[in-house]
Amino acid sequence: MGKTYEGIDGRLRSFIEAQPVFFTATAPLSADGTLNLSPKGLKGSFAVLDEHTVAYLDFAGSNAETIAHLRENGRITLMWCAFQGPPNIVRVHGRGEPVFRDDPRFGDLLARFPDIDPAPHGLRAIIVVTAELVRDTCGYAVPFMTYEEDRDLHGKRFAREDDASLGAYFAKKEHIATSLDGLPGLPLPLPPSTV
Repeated sequence: MGKTYEGIDGRLRSFIEAQPVFFTATAPLSADGTLNLSPKGLKGSFAVLDEHTVAYLDFAGSNAETIAHLRENGRITLMWCAFQGPPNIVRVHGRGEPVFRDDPRFGDLLARFPDIDPAPHGLRAIIVVTAELVRDTCGYAVPFMTYEEDRDLHGKRFAREDDASLGAYFAKKEHIATSLDGLPGLPLPLPPSTV
């Protein structure tokens, strides 16, 4: 049923690029640390950079567990499920890195997301993942669900923030600069954008 792939191309690439939602999973090195599983969406915020590298835009939120775990150990798994059409689940296991707004690579990476305006969403970083293992499985038990459209609430909420107010918002949140387990999260004050 399951198959391992050399990279992300052809049918596999088409499948993951067509999905409106995917999930990220990370964990700290500590055996009793908090595992993190996050849904990701917003059309245009995910990109396949090459057959071994993917990236997604990391927007404002109430915590920064993924960033903290990646800064500590780099381990990440991404997962896509077919909620429509033939059943399928694809996982990319790999090493991830948060590229912050003051990183010289930020502008070139951001150009890889031409179909989304990140400004209203409080863009914090771009998460770049290098695939080490790419697998699919049947997905026979995943239910059918219909995608209607992206919610507009995130953009409406964060569109009213500029860099200063966004930085103040992050500073007030308990688990932005430091993870649930006390790991370094998003660098604060918020790094200025290089673009």
